[in-house]
Amino acid sequence: MTQEPGQATNSAVRISALWKRYGEQVAVAGIDLDLPAGKFIGLVGPNGAGKTTTLSMVTGLLRPDSGTVEVAGHDVWRDPVAVKARIGVLPEGLRMFERLSGRELLDYTGRLRGLPGDEVEKRTTQLLDVLDLAGSQHKLVVDYSTGMRKKIGLAAALLHNPEVLFLDEPFEGVDPVSAQTIRGVLERYTDSGATVVFSSHVMELVESLCDWVAVMAAGRIRAQGPLAEVRGEAPSLQDAFLELVGAGRGAGRDLDWLGGGAR
Repeated sequence: MTQEPGQATNSAVRISALWKRYGEQVAVAGIDLDLPAGKFIGLVGPNGAGKTTTLSMVTGLLRPDSGTVEVAGHDVWRDPVAVKARIGVLPEGLRMFERLSGRELLDYTGRLRGLPGDEVEKRTTQLLDVLDLAGSQHKLVVDYSTGMRKKIGLAAALLHNPEVLFLDEPFEGVDPVSAQTIRGVLERYTDSGATVVFSSHVMELVESLCDWVAVMAAGRIRAQGPLAEVRGEAPSLQDAFLELVGAGRGAGRDLDWLGGGAR
């Protein structure tokens, strides 16, 4: 079921012995991951599993206590400029310059990335159109809905055409129409040979999107590999996931008073 870290592969991301503690609490417990390039990769786990902490360390937003991370062959902490040029990030609870319009935000992002002005304008127009934001491009981001914010954040993350895109719960709180739009853009992106790594706790979504999955619980990797291998003989990824993380055992056993009307 699992793929051993360090196995020969065309890797987008290599994580070795990564640790993060907060006082006595261990958030990430020495994980090893080797994420293949050109794949749609899901990092899945229950709430509190360590997914966001892991992605924050991988993208250089949070310094690990120990361990190494390489993205596209570059060490995240020794060569941060090279890494940041090659990645796009859509973190959970994304903070944006809310007093800019959608178009102004993308223009500003493109200039920060060092893209020529005419190229920024071209890419901005295309992204706004594909993500169904053209009609709201002059509206302030502060007035955007949750789905619109996710889409403009995705546009900003894609603007410089990164090799690897990291998304933390990209479909959380997003309506079905926006979710389908985002999904279509991400599928087009990976079809071009780029890599998407996204975290989620929604197994049905992961199973419908991903080629490759890593299952995380209590700060540790429980399984990693192609989706079919991780799922194994289970009827669905959800069933395999619940077995891997040991969830639901004895749930409700002591609640014999619950139901049947007020007592």
